[in-house]
Amino acid sequence: MTIPARLEEKLAPALKAALGDALPEGFAPVVTVSQDLRFGDYQCNAAMVLAKQARMNPRALAQAVIDAMGDMPICTMEIAGPGFLNFRLKPEFFAACASAMLQDDRLGVPAADEPKTIVIDFSAPNVAKPMHVGHIRSTIIGDALARIARFMGHNVITDNHIGDWGTQFGMILWGWKNILNEQALADNPIEELLRVYKEVNALCKEKPELLPVCKAELVKLQSGDAENLAIWERCVAVSKSGLEKIYDQLDIHFDYWLGESAYNDALAPLVDEMIASGLARESEGAICVFSDGTLKPQDDPFLVQEKGEWKPIPCIVRKADGGFLYATTDLATLDFRTKVWQADAIWYVVGAPQAQHFRQIFDVERMRGITGDFRHVAFGSILGSDRRPFKTRSGDTVSLQDVLDEAIERAGKVIDEKSPDMPAEEREAVSRAVGIGAVKFAELSQNRMTDYVFDWDKMLALQGDTAPYLQNSYVRVRSIFRKVEGDAALPESLTLTEDAEIHLARMLVRFGEIVPSVLDDCRPNVLAGYLFDLARAFHSFYEACPVLRSEGDVRASRLALCELTSRVLKQGMALLGIHMPDRM
Repeated sequence: MTIPARLEEKLAPALKAALGDALPEGFAPVVTVSQDLRFGDYQCNAAMVLAKQARMNPRALAQAVIDAMGDMPICTMEIAGPGFLNFRLKPEFFAACASAMLQDDRLGVPAADEPKTIVIDFSAPNVAKPMHVGHIRSTIIGDALARIARFMGHNVITDNHIGDWGTQFGMILWGWKNILNEQALADNPIEELLRVYKEVNALCKEKPELLPVCKAELVKLQSGDAENLAIWERCVAVSKSGLEKIYDQLDIHFDYWLGESAYNDALAPLVDEMIASGLARESEGAICVFSDGTLKPQDDPFLVQEKGEWKPIPCIVRKADGGFLYATTDLATLDFRTKVWQADAIWYVVGAPQAQHFRQIFDVERMRGITGDFRHVAFGSILGSDRRPFKTRSGDTVSLQDVLDEAIERAGKVIDEKSPDMPAEEREAVSRAVGIGAVKFAELSQNRMTDYVFDWDKMLALQGDTAPYLQNSYVRVRSIFRKVEGDAALPESLTLTEDAEIHLARMLVRFGEIVPSVLDDCRPNVLAGYLFDLARAFHSFYEACPVLRSEGDVRASRLALCELTSRVLKQGMALLGIHMPDRM
């Protein structure tokens, strides 16, 4: 049980004792971390919230609650301002918690009370196209959420819903048969497929009569033509092979790669069922879903306000020419995940511009009676130094492979400067850990809804809110133990007297509160920010409290704090998908 939960458990009966029947039924006090340590470690505004209803003075009610709680072995209590309840934890309690964490493989993080089956849909690049920098956010955020949810005890299913079906394949099929370079395909399949697609696309603009020929190739594919199916299967296979090299480099793996093609056979029956139930109807030749009128207009994803009037924006599930859309495929995918995988929650880590699409999809499912924790985990854009979408000088999107290669190369230069005598094999591994870690942390330290500037110098800096800073902090902690002479056994109990010791223990104990909170709104930056604050607390402790030059119980306690710091940093970064090298 986390510290806020323990305090809330004590507050509930105290509020009942202080208010009696005036306590609203079902009221649950909420304890939060104090933003300013001058006012204690935690606080609660329950007395302020309830006093007005009970016609009491808030400070008087707060005092009555404190009296009802009595002496608390873990903290002292005080009233601040108009009636805030402040809790200041005792050093001996922090010491006991830190000792318990050292004996706990989970480092104080409680497992989920009710484990759920959570499907996380992320990355989802298109077949026959290389991954670009725009895939960073979905790929890295999705992986971090999966790692954290699994650590919390949930049954997590990761699905890479690749774009392996669609109109672009008509052009690729024609290009495969007419302009493909087999040697180039063998050397770099994704680049060759992209070249084919771009050239055919340009040809279609020059020669409009080629477009229906490409569409005919697509129709043949969709009709099960053996030759086109074989080409398509090879396109998918070589594309997946290229994609997996990047995922291996990122240490990201998927349980399933069920792309759009996996749901082809379900689309027509799905639309027929929606028509039969009256949920979908024809409009200008297309089959659409309109608002059912149950939501307020401002909350209705099927309405848009224009010139003071609410106008319909239906969800199209079948075009007038009989073709299906992303919406149809996503509905079929939701059906599969809820029925076959029995998912309690389905999270889509997809850019913010798709918000309207997912609002409609989720609401269509509501109309169909299919409910669950459906979330669109949206995110903003990655910008260049000009604060525009990050692109190459020629205006092309930046290849993700190029980004990762450059990150490793730049990290290698940093390692060469710091540790010129490091063996080549170790240098390569450390450069990989630092370079890839820098890219990941630069992403995960941001609020996912904000745009951010891609800045090499900042993300690879050894100071500031960066992965190298945290990795270097871990290396610094572990270096202490390489200097320890004799027995470094951890003590059964800790003694904390110095402010820097107490604050480091305070930060360590909060790990158990931070990790579960990440999943509340799918924000890995909460964990990233915590790890940065923990590292700063350690450096302050290290400067103020000599470790190896201290003696007896003080030395043992400080070594224990160092050991626990290294464990929390390593586990916390692992939950973000970042490796911690032993040397830098």
